[in-house]
Amino acid sequence: MLLLADSGSTKTAWRLIDQEKKIHQFQTQGLHPLFLEEAEIAHVLEKELIPSLGFPAKESITELFFYGTGCSNTERQHKMKTALETVFSRALIKVESDLTGAARGLCGSQPGLAVILGTGSNSCQYDGKSITHQRPSLGYILGDEGSGAWIGKTLLNAHFSDELPKAISDSLTQRLKVEIDDVIEHVYRKPFPNRYLATYSKFVFQNSKNPAMVQLVRTGFDAFFRKQLLHYPNKELPLHATGSVAFFFSAIFKDVAAEHGFTTGMITESPVAGLALYHLGEV
Repeated sequence: MLLLADSGSTKTAWRLIDQEKKIHQFQTQGLHPLFLEEAEIAHVLEKELIPSLGFPAKESITELFFYGTGCSNTERQHKMKTALETVFSRALIKVESDLTGAARGLCGSQPGLAVILGTGSNSCQYDGKSITHQRPSLGYILGDEGSGAWIGKTLLNAHFSDELPKAISDSLTQRLKVEIDDVIEHVYRKPFPNRYLATYSKFVFQNSKNPAMVQLVRTGFDAFFRKQLLHYPNKELPLHATGSVAFFFSAIFKDVAAEHGFTTGMITESPVAGLALYHLGEV
């Protein structure tokens, strides 16, 4: 049996393809090798995934493809592979970056531009087999323009700087109980600050009829296009996107893409369904 994973900073989507090529789906928290040690990764798998899979399925898995954020270099790929091997000792395991997973899941065997806009952001140009060009991903502190973490960071900055409409600021204070000391604690002292910041993108979406919230997202997407996509040599390729931010703010994403001369293709919340088809040889 084949097990696939598409892991972002916040959640991991799993697909199990059994002997009859039936697809089963599961979900766990995100598994980021920069923030989690090998033992912690294995613990999450044993606690959140294995009870859903069941022991017979676990022992029958012969191949595991893990596509994950933070898995773009050899050292962290090795770390993730080692953690996975402690749980799936009988499987042949391959670890790739989340960007490779996005490209395969969105483009299949066709050339295209692939974008991730979730907790973080990233992009690449893909020739139907492999990534040919990509921009550096600098993370939520130095980059991740247009991502959930960027949206949350920008929203909170504007809130504490008295730059938001009163109704939005009041809602943050009264409904979400946003206080500066709590925010500082989460961002500078607690684990996974990027996940914390990205939670505020849900608030922005819930208030997406407010022009200020629309402009905030547009500004992030525009910065993303300028930092990432405008640097690729083939801008005529179809532009596909995946991730919760791309999916829920798809109308704004399409508008900004058109302004920069791109033709938008597929937009999905996760590339994992496309990855399952890719590994079944159907795309």
